[in-house]
Amino acid sequence: MTLQTRIPTLRRSPTVLIAGGAGFIGSHLCDSLLQRGNRVICLDNLFTGTIDNIRPLLNHPNFRFIEHDVREEIEIDDEIDRVYSLACPASPRHYQKDPVGTMKTCVLGTINLLELARRKGARVLQASTSEVYGDPEVHPQPESYLGNVNPIGPRACYDEGKRAAETLMFDYHRTHGTEIKVARIFNTYGPRMLENDGRVVSNFIVQALRGEPITIYGGGTQTRSFCFVDDLVRGLQLLMESPASVTGPCNLGNPHEVTIEAIAREVLTYTESASPLRFVALPKDDPKRRKPVIDTAARLLGWRPRVALKDGLQATIAYFALRVADESPTLVPALARRKRGPTRGMLKIAD
Repeated sequence: MTLQTRIPTLRRSPTVLIAGGAGFIGSHLCDSLLQRGNRVICLDNLFTGTIDNIRPLLNHPNFRFIEHDVREEIEIDDEIDRVYSLACPASPRHYQKDPVGTMKTCVLGTINLLELARRKGARVLQASTSEVYGDPEVHPQPESYLGNVNPIGPRACYDEGKRAAETLMFDYHRTHGTEIKVARIFNTYGPRMLENDGRVVSNFIVQALRGEPITIYGGGTQTRSFCFVDDLVRGLQLLMESPASVTGPCNLGNPHEVTIEAIAREVLTYTESASPLRFVALPKDDPKRRKPVIDTAARLLGWRPRVALKDGLQATIAYFALRVADESPTLVPALARRKRGPTRGMLKIAD
């Protein structure tokens, strides 16, 4: 298989549908695809996505926003060449709020997007997750690992929902010949994360900026591998435009493993915050270790993360510093002024 290091350019600019395009990752993907000259249709029900994430794009001639829930049948007259399936809340706080709705999004939403792709003759990429590995007994996690998921636990609506979505992708591929790609996304962070989504990086940054205690679940020794959003978006596009024979699953994440407590202390350093650490009980089924094996992505896509954790954290802190300063002008004015700069964008890295 030829190593692919650049995102190919098609003979004509494709039309790309991004389900969940107003969300954290989806909005960055919208930006990147428009910059490449694609026509982009953003489909989102705004449950966790926000118009603010895509507001600068609304008057772009190649951008169209449709407010729609993927659990309902999708009818679009436009020709569509590519479908990115990102429409699902990804943080426990949000997907546990409506567990049945989360499972329906994973199953019915995936079926509706696959049916749309089948009718249009489009290629479809499923944004799966490292959560399909559950609380892994194999470390680090290769794509061949089948996982250790609790099917009746509080996280199952998301974990098992994403596993079912992967099953549907491969069933449509085998039954209908649909061109599919499955990306297993590990912890991703960056500007446009929701400050109240309960995820580690956004939680720590917002608490530090507000001078609140930093909440660490468990003893802080559990590990994660954090990938900056620019790197992930580049990986998704490389996977989407890889040869048809490359279906995945393909891990996309940063193999640099770090403890939760270490992340908290780095945030405190970069925010110059005096917030204390506060340790609370670990939620049920919360994974203790998480680290991807990315040999598949490196070999077939030429993809590896490029953004160092320090640089990514500082860019994310700059984004949240402005948001927190807007809410409470006296809270972090010095940090916000010092960090002021581009907050929409991504760290500029050559393809």
